Amino acid sequence: MIVWINGAFGAGKTATARELIDLIPNSTLFDPEAIGGALAHLLPPKRLAEVGDFQDLPIWRRLVIDTAAAMLAELGGTLVVPMTLLRQEYRDEIFGGLAARRIAVRHLLLAPAETILRARIAGRHVPPDLPDGELRMRQWAYDHIEPYRAALASWLAADAHPVDTSALTPYETAVRIADAVAGGAVAPCDIVQTPEPTAETLAAGVLLFDDQDRVLLVDPTYKPGWEFPGGVVEPGEAPARAGMREVTEETGIRLAEVPRLLVVDWESPVPPGYGGLRLLFDGGRLASAEAGSLLLPGPELRAWRFVTEQEAAELLPPVRYERLRWALRARERGAALYLEAGVPQG
Repeated sequence: MIVWINGAFGAGKTATARELIDLIPNSTLFDPEAIGGALAHLLPPKRLAEVGDFQDLPIWRRLVIDTAAAMLAELGGTLVVPMTLLRQEYRDEIFGGLAARRIAVRHLLLAPAETILRARIAGRHVPPDLPDGELRMRQWAYDHIEPYRAALASWLAADAHPVDTSALTPYETAVRIADAVAGGAVAPCDIVQTPEPTAETLAAGVLLFDDQDRVLLVDPTYKPGWEFPGGVVEPGEAPARAGMREVTEETGIRLAEVPRLLVVDWESPVPPGYGGLRLLFDGGRLASAEAGSLLLPGPELRAWRFVTEQEAAELLPPVRYERLRWALRARERGAALYLEAGVPQG
């Protein structure tokens, strides 16, 4: 499993993590800051200049997942990860990727009072030979207090197990975390994700429309970007039935009729993905009452919305948008289309 120690910059995560690995048997410290440092040497300066924080780099988030999984495969036991995550979509992407590898994450939050946090930042030691670098780090911590406060108010406090560290040393904090994890007070995060594919997959999506002919998109917690309701077809399952099942699981809507096929799209393999066939079906127009009673019953989806084709272009990845665009044309014409990477063939 992973014990992920979250909190504001300057909250004492790394110091606590170092104490914690002595308290949890067979545990190892994994600091994702090391990946950010490596990327500073691996990526072109132009790419690095495009982001304000290495967490904004998709490669950083992917490497955090892959490295954590590789370390656990190599070492077993528990990884203790001290890392601030203030953007919910990044937390969802990373924890969802770990869930896909069947790695449970216990999410803890070091939450000292803000006055204590500011005092700790101000009191950080400045090495005499690196005053500018340390001062920049101190200012970075100050600048991120407001984003931390916003995350705390919107999602973080409800998502993680809080530990008030205002009057605790790093060792005392580590003891509380170790006791909470061992005693079951910190449950594994409930993000659900199917295992990552090891070969090409067959996936079925269903387009649902409101009375204005806008199409329904959903926002998965376990990966970036919006999607259609749907998912991977299970062995022995008919693709249309798989789409119907996924619609019910994700939105609470039960389709009375088998949806009509709109497009078959072959998605080429792009490492680390394997590609495969992607089918889109027409689930029809929802009644106003039905569209207004959509549910997100599980932990896989963060939000849903009905969008126009133009709005979908801003939310969907390019190939997925092309798939939607041609599915809408097929719906208008009443004839299914065969695509390769979103491009009609024949």
